[in-house]
This record gives sequence, structure tokens and C-alpha cells, in this order.
Amino acid sequence: MIGAIHVLLVEDNAADVDLTRETLGSTKFDIKLSVARDGVEAIEFLTSATNGPEADHPTLILLDLNLPRKDGRQVLSILKVKTSSGVFRCHPVFVGFR
Repeated sequence: MIGAIHVLLVEDNAADVDLTRETLGSTKFDIKLSVARDGVEAIEFLTSATNGPEADHPTLILLDLNLPRKDGRQVLSILKVKTSSGVFRCHPVFVGFR
């Protein structure tokens, strides 16, 4: 049986956040959804999760490319550097844009 899945959604569009929350909530899986509204919040969340309990670590990141402050490309670059240096865990990342 699959345990709880922790998804970090990095999305600035409230309608897309609501749609994702509704869609994930309608599944049979135990999914915890955390939301970061921009790239800066995403990096802050991941930094905090790294220093926190196991349950805070996302299982999956859903990343919008078009974000304020730090866009998705910048977040991916930071993830790559911090993951390869051992600061962050390796997370599967799904990228979306429109």
C-alpha cells in the first residue's frame, strides 16, 4: 500500500491551485498538498523541509514555469545545484506552463 504522498505545488494562479486541490482530493490516495505561490516561497519551503521532520519532505513537486519573483527555470537551477551538493533531496519535478 502506498503511504501518504506530499505534493508541493508551485503555482501563482489561484484558480489552478483550486483545480489541483480538487483533483488531488478526489483520488483514493492520501495526498497532502502544500502550495508555494512563487519561486522564492518554493525554495524557502524546501529549505525548511530539509531541516524539518520527514513528513515535511515533498514526494513530488508540481512546478509552473511562469512565476513571479523567481520563475520555474530559476527554481530548477537552484534545485539542481542544491540536490547535487546534497543540500536538498532529489525530488521528482513535473513542469507545466501556459
